[in-house]
Amino acid sequence: MGSWNKINTPYYEEKLKEGNYYQDFIVEELYKIGLPILTYTSKEYQYALGENKAGIEIKFDNRFKETGNLYIEISEKTNKENLEFIPSGIFREDNSWLYVIGDFQFIYIFGKKFLKQLHFLKRYKEVEIETSRGYLLPKDDAEKYSLKKIIIKT
Repeated sequence: MGSWNKINTPYYEEKLKEGNYYQDFIVEELYKIGLPILTYTSKEYQYALGENKAGIEIKFDNRFKETGNLYIEISEKTNKENLEFIPSGIFREDNSWLYVIGDFQFIYIFGKKFLKQLHFLKRYKEVEIETSRGYLLPKDDAEKYSLKKIIIKT
């Protein structure tokens, strides 16, 4: 079984709630451009098959506006007391081939394989936050490398 079956911390639960809300937001925004997504809600289906039938990993970066970097997740743990991280984000073994990340103003769509290649190049700073590890992709590079950028008009 994955690390999801362990007791989750309030921090993890809050991030999960934020992520689920953002996922619903993305489902609506992608539908507007002709890309309907059928999402799985149970952890069992998500771990076995992926977040959705379309093969799109969705990540919310609530600090993007503040930092100017996208946080590209590479591993996680559900509780900071866990000793080991497990592959996640771009390294999660599932049906994902696209990686959608952003906030409520800017959404970027990347090829998951391309983000893995960027990580292997070691060009970007790798960081660890509470229960995950990732690298920081500056906005300028996100603009250059994304397959599509969606700007949300408020």
